[in-house]
Amino acid sequence: MRIGFVVNDIATEQPEYTTTRLAMAAHNRGHESWLIGTGDIAYDKDEHIRARGRRASKTSYKATSTYLQDLRGARGISERITVDDLDVLMLRNDPAEDKGRRAWAQTAGIVFGRVALRHGVIVLNDPNGLAKAINKMYFQLFPEEVRPQTLITRDRDDIKAFARDVGDIVIKPLQGSGGTGVFLVRRNDLGNLNQMVESISRDGYIVAQEYLPAAAEGDMRLFMMNGAPLRHRGKYAAFRRLRSGDDIRSNIHAGGKKASAVVDESALRIAEIVRPKLVEDGMFLVGLDIVGDKLMEINVFSPGGLGSAQKFEGVTFSPAVIAALERKVQYMSFYRRNFNNVDMATL
Repeated sequence: MRIGFVVNDIATEQPEYTTTRLAMAAHNRGHESWLIGTGDIAYDKDEHIRARGRRASKTSYKATSTYLQDLRGARGISERITVDDLDVLMLRNDPAEDKGRRAWAQTAGIVFGRVALRHGVIVLNDPNGLAKAINKMYFQLFPEEVRPQTLITRDRDDIKAFARDVGDIVIKPLQGSGGTGVFLVRRNDLGNLNQMVESISRDGYIVAQEYLPAAAEGDMRLFMMNGAPLRHRGKYAAFRRLRSGDDIRSNIHAGGKKASAVVDESALRIAEIVRPKLVEDGMFLVGLDIVGDKLMEINVFSPGGLGSAQKFEGVTFSPAVIAALERKVQYMSFYRRNFNNVDMATL
């Protein structure tokens, strides 16, 4: 299998990243595993997609740090590859990381991935599905039964009225991730709301969401693969993210801590409710962020934390993901690379 992983920038990848784990797992299983930066892709005059990619040279690796060091170093193999000849193209770049000066890179994977579809490359997650999910509005397309009450606006008076109606709220930007620009607003303390709204609205629309008291206990990241909770050797790929001190954010980038998770009936029910749309949109690998009996966010671009799930569950989940890709490539060979990408994404 020839597989390419599109990332924001090869130079900024880290050993603990889920993408690095997946790329190394593919390499260790004997596959040709390439890392490709968003700025390294091109549409050539012969109408083929090509990219400057890098892959490791040794047969296998035990540590992601060594794998990544060799891939980027003098031992690494650098080639201009034909993306159209790949079996699988994994779109793992995070658009939120490229806001600002690299705004051109936010949709690069989607744009070039769409063209690769013409040649029978399995592109995951499906680029047309990802285009729908470019901001948090995508979350509102899932059943309201699993979502907190939400208002999306730029009007501060509307937000004040919403807070008076539902109680304590959390406000955050419509576009972005990692806990940046997230504020808790108490219903009886709206004095600072104007300043918060002004700060967030500089970058666009504001999401106002009812505050869930269960968030004080943090949230759970549950991985979904092929439209179902990722389970390997009897263990679910999941972990908890806990707050640090008084910070309302449990995001790891915002200082949150990690712990083991219990995937209960409530979490499985949420997974079952969102399953149809994930399948409809061709979402192969997804991270659900669950608080209590509600879904707080769905990460479809580059869900991270597979290594954390491995740490707490004692199971290496990366090979299970690569094995699923191997099956898809086998299916495509039966159909001579002529099969709907959305359907293939969750088979």
